Amino acid sequence: MFKSQIPNIITLLNLISGSISIVFALEGNLTVAAWLIGIAAVFDFFDGFAARMLQVSSDIGKELDSLADVISFGLAPGMILYILLLTSASCPEIVIAGRNLTPFIAFLIPAMSAYRLAKFNLDVRQSESFIGLPTPANALMIASFPLILRQDGNLLGIDTGIFANVITNTLFLIPFILVFSYLLVAELPLMSLKFKTFSLSENKVRYSFLIISALLTILLFYTAIPLIILIYIFISLVSRK
Repeated sequence: MFKSQIPNIITLLNLISGSISIVFALEGNLTVAAWLIGIAAVFDFFDGFAARMLQVSSDIGKELDSLADVISFGLAPGMILYILLLTSASCPEIVIAGRNLTPFIAFLIPAMSAYRLAKFNLDVRQSESFIGLPTPANALMIASFPLILRQDGNLLGIDTGIFANVITNTLFLIPFILVFSYLLVAELPLMSLKFKTFSLSENKVRYSFLIISALLTILLFYTAIPLIILIYIFISLVSRK
């Protein structure tokens, strides 16, 4: 009985990590909030891994996983974007009842994440690949923003201040929210990184992506994360064609 609950316990740790991330975001500590989303992503990987290893997959586990993901990869990154917009000096003002409503556009991310997860549970086409950007990938991209703001340098000597200026500018943040909200629910075929076998011939694209990602991470640190997500989208589309 306990063995069957191990994956669910790991999923709940995912949800708890996302919930605590929201608390830190509300307190203005976006760096810790970002790290907690990363921790949630680790738990999200291991709950499925544990279910397969223990052979205890269940419908409850599938539904619980989606509910946890709405919090950790929907609401938590949405809160980070909300705080970035709220504190941005360039945020345009649409004031009603004394409150600027513009930052609330950030909550398109949790809304579209929830819709994407509901679609995923019902869409039989997504058993071996994805249709639309996976919520963990989208969340990790958003979580990288506060980490990039704290990054001092990289091995290539690129001035990270350039990226910091972009990330804190609403001329970037608002279009980003609109575009990536769309990508979450778009009919966009993207590859899964799940390996059925470790054969090189069957997984050339996956291995190439992982090698590129590792090299970029070593060279650019946190700044590599948005680039890796964009490369993931590009490689998926090219390999499909």
